[in-house]
Amino acid sequence: MDRRAELEEKRRTFGPEHLFDEKERIAHLSRVRQFMFGSLDGLLVPLGVVSGVAGGTGNSKIVVIAGVAEAFAGALSMGAGEYLSGKSEAQVQQAAIREEMEEMAVIPDIERREIALLFEHEGLKPDDAQVVADKVTASERSWLNTMVEKELGLSAEPQGSLFKDALAMGLSYMAASLVPLGPYFFLKVRPAFVLSVALTVAVLFVIGAVKGKLAKMNFLLSAAEVK
Repeated sequence: MDRRAELEEKRRTFGPEHLFDEKERIAHLSRVRQFMFGSLDGLLVPLGVVSGVAGGTGNSKIVVIAGVAEAFAGALSMGAGEYLSGKSEAQVQQAAIREEMEEMAVIPDIERREIALLFEHEGLKPDDAQVVADKVTASERSWLNTMVEKELGLSAEPQGSLFKDALAMGLSYMAASLVPLGPYFFLKVRPAFVLSVALTVAVLFVIGAVKGKLAKMNFLLSAAEVK
């Protein structure tokens, strides 16, 4: 379905119940970062490990043992790192939001003036900016959301699930690591090495193409970026 057809379908089906559909869709797609990060590391790091072990030992069994150990350790590290870094970032952001809420409670006149200036900065005339600011600050939730988004560049609403982000990162790493490791389960070292490299390059191309489709880019250009 082309873009124009999508817009016509949106016009036909639009209603209040669909107001936040786009937000939910983007929230799901936003995990493309975890998928890309986990998959790329899961392809390239194990490829380096198994290739090095293969060259040093010439023994497929040792390569498999080393590769499996690296895959589990890497997936755990990536998942834990994603969770802890995301949690730390969220805690810092929540502290800034709490400070903004305190300012709204203690010096509301200054905060109302700030929000009017923010609208002026976006191109509204001073009188129009003040009218919009008065309307926005009539609702505490609207006021907070606007200040947080426009002044802090954050979102006052919870963003996704840290656990799901970490799980996506870890599973992406684990699944991708099977690509360079897989040939060593069935082949001798030399043919396994050649197939391992070839499969890794091919999967990198596919990941780039998938990313291009999600980002509505030329899939060849997107694939070339990843490779």
